[in-house]
Amino acid sequence: MKKVILGLMVLVGAASCQEQQKIAFIDNGEVINGYQMKIDIEDKFKAQNDRFNKTRDSIAIVYQTEMQGIQQRLSKMSPQKQQQESQAFSQKWQPIQQQMQMQQQQMEQMYSVEIDSVISKMNAFVADYGKKNGYAFILGKNQAGSVVYGIEASDITEVVTTAINDAYASKDAKAETSKDSTEAK
Repeated sequence: MKKVILGLMVLVGAASCQEQQKIAFIDNGEVINGYQMKIDIEDKFKAQNDRFNKTRDSIAIVYQTEMQGIQQRLSKMSPQKQQQESQAFSQKWQPIQQQMQMQQQQMEQMYSVEIDSVISKMNAFVADYGKKNGYAFILGKNQAGSVVYGIEASDITEVVTTAINDAYASKDAKAETSKDSTEAK
């Protein structure tokens, strides 16, 4: 009996000597939305989209003006001539409409690629941050409910957001310095 009790005490002692694993979580949405790289990309694409919309609006005005002129002329033509003129007008504007659609799709694809890159960089950063700071796990809190509840002390969202933005700013500053030294040559 003494041996069993002694054995249990050794097991309990060994278990209590084990190092506590650090576990934390981040709110993925907050980190990604607070990541300056994502904000910069959104600003870039917003400016691009604004320019695209101005161009599209200008073309639409020209289209509407020309359409009104054709409608006035069509009312004075025979049905056959009306059909010919309508087809010619449609053929003239079809390539322009296709070009605008293609430009918009390209912008959307480029945006998706860059945002996917941001998410990949954020995930790599969090993994590296976890390794450097001794975390066994850093869980992601999101709408799907990966982490439904966690104590505030385990929420490192703000710390990670600050750290990833500091790293981004540091890389950005290094790129500017490298660019300046290249231009000086």
